[in-house]
Amino acid sequence: MISTRPTIPADRFRERMTAARDLAAEAGFAAILVGTGADMRYLAGYPASSLERLTMLVIPTAGDWALVTPRLEATPARLCPPAAAGTLPVVAWEEGDDAHGLVGRVVRDANGGSVTAGRIAVSDDLPARHLLRLQERLAGARFELASPILGRLRIVKDADEIALLTEAARAADRVVAQIASGRLVGRTEADVAREVNERLVAEGHDHAEFAIVGSGPNSASPHHGASDRVIRVGEPIVLDIGGTIGGYGSDITRTLWVTGGDPANAPDERFRHLFGVLQGAQAAATRAIRPGVAPDAVDAAARRPIEAEGYGDAFFHRTGHGIGLEGHEDPYIIVGNMEPLREGMAFSVEPGIYLIGEYGARIEDIVVCGPDGPIALNEAPRDLYLVDG
Repeated sequence: MISTRPTIPADRFRERMTAARDLAAEAGFAAILVGTGADMRYLAGYPASSLERLTMLVIPTAGDWALVTPRLEATPARLCPPAAAGTLPVVAWEEGDDAHGLVGRVVRDANGGSVTAGRIAVSDDLPARHLLRLQERLAGARFELASPILGRLRIVKDADEIALLTEAARAADRVVAQIASGRLVGRTEADVAREVNERLVAEGHDHAEFAIVGSGPNSASPHHGASDRVIRVGEPIVLDIGGTIGGYGSDITRTLWVTGGDPANAPDERFRHLFGVLQGAQAAATRAIRPGVAPDAVDAAARRPIEAEGYGDAFFHRTGHGIGLEGHEDPYIIVGNMEPLREGMAFSVEPGIYLIGEYGARIEDIVVCGPDGPIALNEAPRDLYLVDG
């Protein structure tokens, strides 16, 4: 039975919009213009569809905010938590209206009629078809990315966000266990991936976002697309799966070895050694997590034991990525990232070792930086799964 899903209260969205407005004002911006996507969902709780018609959250720093939407989308817009609570006005435009001009008027009216030489922050993923028209309607303003502002807010998760990430992680844990205990031999990677997607939804995910099923030599390709390759006994499978619950993502990787129930098909000593090195590296990186530690140091903690055993060239991606309303977001656990970790940051820890043309392995958990150290949201065993298949 799926537990009652955590929710984010309407007041939280008003607080987020207020914080974004205050930060933008401090930085000297006239407004923040937020298109559809994760930023809008974070600030307004609205998972708006990305269409050719403009939907935009307009946050002037000197006036009232508004959610501008086409009339045919006005009903779902008014159901987002702050609109339903009466703290976010919805301004609907008709077919044939100049929606970009409407946004321009809202911004200008809040800034005394003009934003010439002013600065406008726009969400990073705003399509060019909207950005170019807004630049025409707000001629003279300088447009800049909003991520330096919104990223400061989104990078630290609150308790409700962590609850959603935890629920997503535990649901993904259950799917790993189900796949590992089921039939694999003789099936294609694509067939197993379809089962993963179905099981993620059955376990409470709103959407299944990805299912990497890399068998045999394909396990050495970190972002392998599930193919028509048939899974055989005596080979590994890298299983990397995830989806979203309430907009917040899961992302887990475990490595399986298909024995077919015959000890003769067990992994050879070379693979066992490789996996042992990887398991130690993933544990070392996780132990290194605490407030004040730079992501660079966590990446180094994962890399040192792998390099010491001669596999340095076989670990060729970053150790992790932030996760929340996007599958990949700040903070990135990578060499050179010196911004200290803070309590509430959530990210993956996922070193891998890949021997191209032979096989590979990866272990991945979602971890939250707690007040005194790491809090792993995934609980699925991190050992090599020896499966009958």
